[in-house]
Amino acid sequence: MAQARTLNEQELLQVLDYTLTRKHAARDRCLILTSHLSGMRVGEIAALTVGHVMAPNGHVRREIRLTAEQTKGKHARTVFINQRLREVWTAYLATIRTDDRQRALFPSQKNPREGFGSNSLAQHFIHLYRGAELDGCSSHSGRRSYATKIAGSGVGLRVLMRLMGHRHPAVTAVYIDASDDMLRRAAELS
Repeated sequence: MAQARTLNEQELLQVLDYTLTRKHAARDRCLILTSHLSGMRVGEIAALTVGHVMAPNGHVRREIRLTAEQTKGKHARTVFINQRLREVWTAYLATIRTDDRQRALFPSQKNPREGFGSNSLAQHFIHLYRGAELDGCSSHSGRRSYATKIAGSGVGLRVLMRLMGHRHPAVTAVYIDASDDMLRRAAELS
């Protein structure tokens, strides 16, 4: 099976523009950006509740603690949330019910309180990317794009490994795509 395609900024804008044409535009935009700006796995995104992202004081958290049950490797981890995603979440939270902290951050039509399951959310991501005419993309595209962008910024593999929730650098290395821009910058170093 081929790896999920990574997206550049233009392609990310393309899928974000497509989400604006959809009935659940705010949710779908936030889903795409959560994937691309946090590097979380689809199952981790599906497991998010309002209480994960909103602190008791009403502010969006800077860090999210995922339990072992919420992660692929069954190892609890902390996800660090950047300023851009905190702003996206703040705007999104203004559009949904936040009085129930156990409520899914991303409600589905079939189950608004529980939200998407991992598989249905993975299918939803594919639907969004296809609708934006981006072939080869899946729920893993945001995670791979996140890793590639951070690696291209010169962040070391060990730091990226921790951000991704991996236990071995070799696993993280597979996520990094060598974009043409990265290759051009590398060629200038010689």
